[in-house]
Amino acid sequence: MRARMPGKALLLAGGVLVGVVAAMCLLSFLWSPHDPLATNAVGRYQPPSAEHWLGTDALGRDVTSLILVGSRVPLLVGAAAVTISFLIGVPWGITAGILDHEGRAAGSWMMRGNDVVQAFPPLLLAIVLAAVWGGSTWTAMVALGVGAAPAVARVVRSGALQVLSREFALASWGSGRGRLHLAWRHVLPNIRGILIVQATVGFAIAVLAEAALSFLGLGTPPPTPSWGRMLQDGPSAVHVQPLLLLWPGGAIAMTVLGLNLLGDGLRDRLDPRGLTRRAVTAT
Repeated sequence: MRARMPGKALLLAGGVLVGVVAAMCLLSFLWSPHDPLATNAVGRYQPPSAEHWLGTDALGRDVTSLILVGSRVPLLVGAAAVTISFLIGVPWGITAGILDHEGRAAGSWMMRGNDVVQAFPPLLLAIVLAAVWGGSTWTAMVALGVGAAPAVARVVRSGALQVLSREFALASWGSGRGRLHLAWRHVLPNIRGILIVQATVGFAIAVLAEAALSFLGLGTPPPTPSWGRMLQDGPSAVHVQPLLLLWPGGAIAMTVLGLNLLGDGLRDRLDPRGLTRRAVTAT
């Protein structure tokens, strides 16, 4: 019973933090204290008050409203990037794992090509695409999703090889079942812990990468509220209103921490045998 408590605690803590961020995003569609795009030259750099709970920024915009509405972008980019990376990386990794299990050279060649793509970090790929096509939320989604796909493929391949070496998979293979049957009935159900952990990690990385791109001016363009863009505006006011750096930075940190804790808790809950840890270590 004691061994399960840390996993439950992680799951609870991560779920609460992620739930708070998700609630902020949902609330922003229904209500915000002020119009996040409304400027007020007279009310610049106001401290937290009853009217402006987190103060105002350099343009007199309400920071609370910016934080609420700005939560939409990182969650959207994270969900889209994870989806794209899984649509590419999961089939690629399972196919390479099955071919390697059969002793075919094609599996190794697939992973060598995967290594070439993985040599380009997702953030660097996003910067290149933003420089070519212009900074936008959609560019960040595609670049981060494609850039994260090789890591997903490598982790999935390792998990697939471990599943395919077990007795039930060998028995299914020996009975003449095809590759699609092995992938759908045996590999995917038994690597769900890997997929969940990889999804939460990928989501957290995408949130950080989107904030970095917006901070550099290559992500979500103005006037759309974004936590990364709020960080970009913060250093110029650090001596006037240092809290302008704290609020978006704290929101990003809470989101990333919550996703990491949630992933660890779900891994311990869904994968008590440690397949996820062995697969990640094997990469």
